[in-house]
Amino acid sequence: MRHGVREPEILARLREETAPLQSAGMQICPEQGALMSLLVKLVGAQRILEVGTFTGYSSLAMALAMPSGGRLTCCDVSEEWTAIARRYWDEAGVADRVDLRLAPALETLDALLAEGQAGAFDMSFVDADKENYLAYHDRCVQLVRPGGVLLYDNVLWGGKVADDSDQRESTSSIRALNETVAGDERIDLVMIPIGDGLTLARKR
Repeated sequence: MRHGVREPEILARLREETAPLQSAGMQICPEQGALMSLLVKLVGAQRILEVGTFTGYSSLAMALAMPSGGRLTCCDVSEEWTAIARRYWDEAGVADRVDLRLAPALETLDALLAEGQAGAFDMSFVDADKENYLAYHDRCVQLVRPGGVLLYDNVLWGGKVADDSDQRESTSSIRALNETVAGDERIDLVMIPIGDGLTLARKR
């Protein structure tokens, strides 16, 4: 990792604090955070939508890469986990860039669409409950502008997507997402074997 990632010290501390948690496996890896940070800069993203924040590693990586006037809308349902994220946003001086919405993500996404926010976001990142991935994809494609970037985490699901004996709802939902995005003519995409698999798409 020493030669492949420049992980800011504050991100390393957040990763280390999250590691002992029972749900620590939900945290993205440093390489993925670095890739997302780079994408924010390459796209010049000023409005980003995140579905699933957990303790804040991905949101912090993106917020640090945004311009000072940028806005990151985070969707999550856990006050406990996002309390950790809030501490690090404050410490990093990016809390003013983050709009945390504690509610079921579909409610937040539908509210944004109802407010006329279609095409208003430069980038989106989905890393939440897998059962709703297709619904999140549908909303995010509407909310992201043409030329914007969409990211979907856990698309390899520890290799379980290739195991036909695994018919759990979460696994089946990720398979359905992979099939759907592969045939979605509204986007260009590539699946990257980083972390637990990341699909990177560009809205046409």
